[in-house]
Amino acid sequence: MAIEYKKNQALFQDFVSVEDAETLLEWLLKKSTARVDMSACTHLHPANLQVLMVAKPVISAWPTDQVLATWIKSVLPAKS
Repeated sequence: MAIEYKKNQALFQDFVSVEDAETLLEWLLKKSTARVDMSACTHLHPANLQVLMVAKPVISAWPTDQVLATWIKSVLPAKS
């Protein structure tokens, strides 16, 4: 599974595919104070990006891949 769900944090790992988007949306709708750690994410399908843009969770860690991080930061506002 590309997203591991903890009590109030989603950990993105490796390749986050379109199949992960619906579960991510359902989880974020239940967790109004959710945080997302993307440090281990290497690929993010646009469906998941759209979920993040709508749900607006706090991003606790950006991808370590600088190209991916720059791309994602350009569309997701920084929150703390």
